[in-house]
Amino acid sequence: MIKVSDYIARFLVNQGVDKVFAIQGGASAHLIDSIAKCDGIEYICNQHEQASAMAADGYARVAGKLGVAIATSGPGATNLLTGCCSSYYDSIPVLLLTGQVASFRNKGSLGIRQLGFQETDTISIFQSVVKYCVLLKRPEDIRYELEKAVYIATHGRKGPVLIDIPDDYQRAMINESDLRPYEEEKPGKEVIQADFEAKFENILQDLNNANRPLILAGRGIHLGNAEKEFYDVVRQLDIPVVFTWGANDLLDETDELKVGTIGINGTRYGNFAVQKADFILVLGSRLDTHTAGTPLKNFGKNSDKIIVDIDQYELAKYKKLGFDTKELFQCDVKEFLLELQKRLKKSDVKLHNSTWIKEIERWKEKYPVCAFEYYDEAAINPYVFVKKLSEYLLEDDIIFCDTGCSLVWMNQAFEFKKRQRIYSSFNNTPMGYSLPAAIGAALATNKRIICVTGDGGLQMNLQELATVIRHNINMVILLFENRGYGMIQRTQDMWFESVYEGSDIMHGLAFPDFELIFKDYGFKTKRMKQSESLDENIQEILSGNGPRCGIIEIGLDAPMLPQVKFGHDLEDMEPYLSKEIVEQEIID
Repeated sequence: MIKVSDYIARFLVNQGVDKVFAIQGGASAHLIDSIAKCDGIEYICNQHEQASAMAADGYARVAGKLGVAIATSGPGATNLLTGCCSSYYDSIPVLLLTGQVASFRNKGSLGIRQLGFQETDTISIFQSVVKYCVLLKRPEDIRYELEKAVYIATHGRKGPVLIDIPDDYQRAMINESDLRPYEEEKPGKEVIQADFEAKFENILQDLNNANRPLILAGRGIHLGNAEKEFYDVVRQLDIPVVFTWGANDLLDETDELKVGTIGINGTRYGNFAVQKADFILVLGSRLDTHTAGTPLKNFGKNSDKIIVDIDQYELAKYKKLGFDTKELFQCDVKEFLLELQKRLKKSDVKLHNSTWIKEIERWKEKYPVCAFEYYDEAAINPYVFVKKLSEYLLEDDIIFCDTGCSLVWMNQAFEFKKRQRIYSSFNNTPMGYSLPAAIGAALATNKRIICVTGDGGLQMNLQELATVIRHNINMVILLFENRGYGMIQRTQDMWFESVYEGSDIMHGLAFPDFELIFKDYGFKTKRMKQSESLDENIQEILSGNGPRCGIIEIGLDAPMLPQVKFGHDLEDMEPYLSKEIVEQEIID
């Protein structure tokens, strides 16, 4: 006989999970106690359940395996929701285990709001943002539900799952030999479908005819562990590549085939390439509105578009939205690339890319993200800081970035080395994500973690600085301090004549002395104020080990350019242009 909570702890170890992120509570006490007593696994105490869900998410992204968070019933469970959404929209496999009131205190069909203390209908709240969720109905179902949940989380388009476990079931004794297993669905290996034969022939023909071909690389390449296959195909085709933010780290910045990011805050030359291309192969991107702009029909309007996505509903939306596509492939991106490689070796495709590549290079020279004028400023310009930061970070550093301006600046100006990886909650983008997610990542690897955030976002999970100190995590926090919500202010510039209600210190916000806070927590802290000493300051804060923080003072109106104007196509961006470039454009 074995207690249910002990069975769960051992099950997690067998899944390769060695860290669980948790907040103690009355309805989760048995789960946490069992994990504490189980060899091969430990619990990490966050300071807030939202942070636990985000830490499990960061752990899963970096470890490449299941992330796990535990919370008690009621407010403990509901506090997991924002982190759960981050995992759901970014396709991250996370198992959420929530305690629930004892089964005999469950309100059931009584029609009342609560029967048990701290009772909340967790399943109804979470069911739209998980792949699977269930209230455990019998202790003897624990094996079935765990195996089913983990299978669903880790197969197909991955994502979070949740099991709500009544307190009395956690402490129940069960006979392992009586537990029924989950019979896994066996659709067979994700393979190229039979009707794809003609589609592949069309791709090869389109490549032969293309003069301005382009690959759009999305986060699905990372999610599908298809990095090697992607590199091989890019080399075979010798085609320029543009990136969504979630895939910007796939190619080294010095690679001549790397164009840049695209979208509302992408690079100007990246967006030009998309709009001028006559053939676009979209790999693992759902072409969201920030990537493709609005309306979608104007994206790559001069091109034949081939789209590869594992999610049938993502592909089905294009017809409903009136978006013209040449071919759609519903399959795993890795299987698609392997098949394309095989067919390219047998084909006589002749590409005509040299003139096209040179044209893109001219755009990159003409419209640099980090123009020379930025270096002349006495105050620190965030673009200059990010570009210089990329010079000093190591190839195996892992970067976690928050939402808002910090994410824009990092994806516009950071120059990636080939093994560097950047992570963020790309689709849910909650303020405060990067710190707890970076904690989860740090506890999944021995590599140095770089956490980039803004002063607004940091305060959403400021309490997690205690978790960093508790575990003496080798983390460098880089805090952009502009004493406001810069991204929101750019929206207010457009719609409200730059009146910053609720987004700066003159209109409702309050900010502490971050230098004092970091030092009180125990961080080695460095404040950076002037651009002339930037190299020295960056090297100083990156040196050594343990928790460190660099506070970067930037202007209250720090730029976030280039940016697509509201209601305009991707190519119609508001760029940062030097006086010389403006004069030359007038001449042209």
